Amino acid sequence: MAIDLKAAYKTIMDDHFTPQMEITFIDGNGRQTLAYEKVSWVIDGEEKGLRYGENPGQEAALYKLVHGNLVLGDVTALGPGHYLASDPELLQSGKHPGKTNLTDADNALNILRYLDDTPCAVIVKHNNPCGVAKDSTLTEAYLRANKADRLAAFGGCIALNREVDLETAKLVAENYAEVVVAPEFAPGVRDLFATKKNLRVMRINNMARLTGFVAKRVVDFKSLIDGGLVAQWSFVPEARKTSQLIPAECTTKDGVVHRTGRLPTAQEYADLIFGWLVEAGVTSNSVLYVKDGATVGIGTGEQDRVGVAEIARDKAYRKLADWLSWEKYATAYNELTLKFGDEGTKRMAAIDEEVKARKGGLIGCSMVSDAFFPFRDGAEVGIREGITAIVQPGGAIRDWDVIDCCNDANVAMVFTGQRSFRH
Repeated sequence: MAIDLKAAYKTIMDDHFTPQMEITFIDGNGRQTLAYEKVSWVIDGEEKGLRYGENPGQEAALYKLVHGNLVLGDVTALGPGHYLASDPELLQSGKHPGKTNLTDADNALNILRYLDDTPCAVIVKHNNPCGVAKDSTLTEAYLRANKADRLAAFGGCIALNREVDLETAKLVAENYAEVVVAPEFAPGVRDLFATKKNLRVMRINNMARLTGFVAKRVVDFKSLIDGGLVAQWSFVPEARKTSQLIPAECTTKDGVVHRTGRLPTAQEYADLIFGWLVEAGVTSNSVLYVKDGATVGIGTGEQDRVGVAEIARDKAYRKLADWLSWEKYATAYNELTLKFGDEGTKRMAAIDEEVKARKGGLIGCSMVSDAFFPFRDGAEVGIREGITAIVQPGGAIRDWDVIDCCNDANVAMVFTGQRSFRH
């Protein structure tokens, strides 16, 4: 009997999770309880919660915080009522949301809250950004974010921090997206999105107050396979403006001081801060390359720092090749030969030469690392491609060697004094 392998992705799981949930913290001063309420939507006349969890077959439920004010030590948790991804207004359900749709939206908002001063677009796939860009208009921001990795953006979650205008919506509608999240949608936009039958469209009014979420913390829970839990406060990047970046400097055991040979330019500083704030939403180990307020290459989740610097570099080369192919021939780079035969092979060769000459668009980029470089070889990956500035936490035993490496190449380097791991 033939098995319908696609059926699992269409199945809506039964939801046996309870309507309410409470988590209580107990210490010598008493009990502090966080109370949650399950979230659902009316879809096709029926009340429904999450479609399923990370995979078909996994029951899941979404809860929003409705009561409780948690204070532990000198940290106060974000209180109830400040809803973003935990209670979105579902304007268009498409295939109604699953767990990954909500967590992708949440991580996009996690990045956007630090970049709310200008129009910005974040495209997230599998809980990592494919492309992030800011610009003077939302249309340009989205275009540049999509350009950063057009292929990975396919089927992603697009988060926009301004009202979606019709021009931006038309660009969004050219590709396949799973989710669009925004504070509001201009007249005609929802009619356009209605032609994309599987698109989930979410309006989140609190996005207008995203800057108020910048320094707020929540308890981050991680469940272990034996039923145990790890609880930690959520991460907040401390260096959020250029004055908080530290010029790279260290003193060796023999008392020799090594310091950066030059400070970043104004544009480099802007890109270093932009990249460091995007970094807060990237799975570690990670290295990013950014330029002019947009990501160029994003390396995520790798075990060694040199390897992830190389992955981010290689992605920049591949994504630029694909974008040039799409721009010139309306065809993906990998399909040129299939579509144009021998002529396609020639076109690929010409694109390869252009990408090589431009070093994948990495010339003049800033390099961002979520943890220190233990050796100079990680920094050298970017330096060979023409990067001009680096931001990293600092604190390695061989910081002096990385500083000297950058000085030899006239590359500015600053420290944040804070690691940005995310697992």
